[in-house]
Amino acid sequence: MRKRFGQTFQAYLNEHQTLYVFTIVLFAMGVVFGAVLVNSLGLSQKEELLRFLEYFFSNMNRGGLADPQLHFLQSFAFYLKTVGIMWILGLSIIGLPMILLLLFLKGIVVGFTVGFLVSQMQWQGVMYALAGVLPQNMLVVPALILIGVGGISFSLRLIKTRLLSKRDQIMPHFLSYSVLVLVMFSVLTIAALFETFVSPTLIRYVTN
Repeated sequence: MRKRFGQTFQAYLNEHQTLYVFTIVLFAMGVVFGAVLVNSLGLSQKEELLRFLEYFFSNMNRGGLADPQLHFLQSFAFYLKTVGIMWILGLSIIGLPMILLLLFLKGIVVGFTVGFLVSQMQWQGVMYALAGVLPQNMLVVPALILIGVGGISFSLRLIKTRLLSKRDQIMPHFLSYSVLVLVMFSVLTIAALFETFVSPTLIRYVTN
């Protein structure tokens, strides 16, 4: 069963290789753009953000998250909303550019966060980025890219079948796309758990 699933997943990756390269490059461009945005901030904005980060890290060092359960529910709801939006966008032809925009914006957020930490805190910022940003995003980013590529692929298939009058059964592709979204949402749930219960411990370790 596992071998068959692995072969199916490998075939899926090979079939959509071009889309994966495109979306990864798009995300990377967002990361670079986000890092560059740090330099456009004024001095007062940088100082305000730095004070907020110092307050956040000091609270982490004292006792971690005030309400871990609430934080997990908020992260879970955010990922559920994000996945739901991307899934719906993938079911429509006009949603294709919006999926690309969401992936680009995610890259901007990651790039800006890491860029600001490194530029303002130097090596300590690097450690904070490794402890508080990188771990969960190692799950979040691939999951969102997989959902994005699945949505783009389904949108392109809709264009072929609806606009170009090519015969193709759309239901099997809809089911496979929906299953992919559900599997990736389970990965994002693990990321929310990691963000809530593991990252704070890593941040406290770095702070100490």
